[in-house]
Amino acid sequence: MTKFSLSYAGTDPVILLGTADENLAVVSRSFNCRISARGDRLRVQVEDAEAARLKELLQGLIRIARSGTLITPETVQFEVARLSSTPARAGAPAPGVRPAREARAEQEPASPDDLLIATPRTIVRPKTPHQVDYVRMIDRYDVVIAIGPAGTGKTYLAVAKAVAALTAGRVSRIVLTRPAVEAGESLGFLPGGFREKVDPYLRPLYDALYDMIFMERMKRLVDEQVIEVAPLAYMRGRTLSDSFVILDEAQNTTSAQMKMFLTRLGWNSKAIVTGDVTQIDLDHRQASGLVEVQHKLQRVPGISFCFMDDSDVVRPPIVAQIIKAYETAGSN
Repeated sequence: MTKFSLSYAGTDPVILLGTADENLAVVSRSFNCRISARGDRLRVQVEDAEAARLKELLQGLIRIARSGTLITPETVQFEVARLSSTPARAGAPAPGVRPAREARAEQEPASPDDLLIATPRTIVRPKTPHQVDYVRMIDRYDVVIAIGPAGTGKTYLAVAKAVAALTAGRVSRIVLTRPAVEAGESLGFLPGGFREKVDPYLRPLYDALYDMIFMERMKRLVDEQVIEVAPLAYMRGRTLSDSFVILDEAQNTTSAQMKMFLTRLGWNSKAIVTGDVTQIDLDHRQASGLVEVQHKLQRVPGISFCFMDDSDVVRPPIVAQIIKAYETAGSN
């Protein structure tokens, strides 16, 4: 057995250890070790073969805590999985990424600090291996297409990267858009004019923005059209330069709409497309642009695909179970 201790002075113990030391409990189960916090030090007893890896994990968690980022049990689980998968990933394609040229680009190791996304209100951090791939693709490619079930962070992480890019001055505008497709409900029965009718479809985008930008500043940026949240139909005929553009719920675009959106991109701009091909609300006679784009653009330079699954769901565990149940029922 190996015994060692690490100082976590300068961190908030609640951020590092979790409520009722729940983060330490995850570490203990993952490494079958004894770990306790006394004063400002972690005291550890672990099998010799696991000592180096456990020390690396704890040092990484301490760095995250010192940055002020809240550490959850899911964060700890992700860090354990990342350490476990690092040797196996060398020379192998990153899971869920196509084609091979993207996989090769994703093999470069990233430090924990490289994964932090700083926004005015909070620091956002990917929590699963596929989310890490996704964030790094956004940094490397002009167009990133993320496909996966609800709750996998596709839109939230994209909005965080957009806000960070705007705050750092790398772009001068954020454009967020969704197709206004009726999901079993009729727009005609909603009260108000067109703006009032489509706002419910755009609300999830506003919610993500309000998590990252203080409300008064957010209102000012919207008024000044630095941030634009609009239905997809508003994109026709425009050229979006010096912009970070996000198309959400892209499974509900037609082939023509998808082409229209992707060809709006101007100089110094980045486009992120997100969607879930299991939740298509289009008329059955219409093909989904998100389904088609996987075949048409898979080998276009500058475009990267990221595929997520229920293991990437970062909502309460019951959501992942619901997604898995529906997928299993659909395959029977």
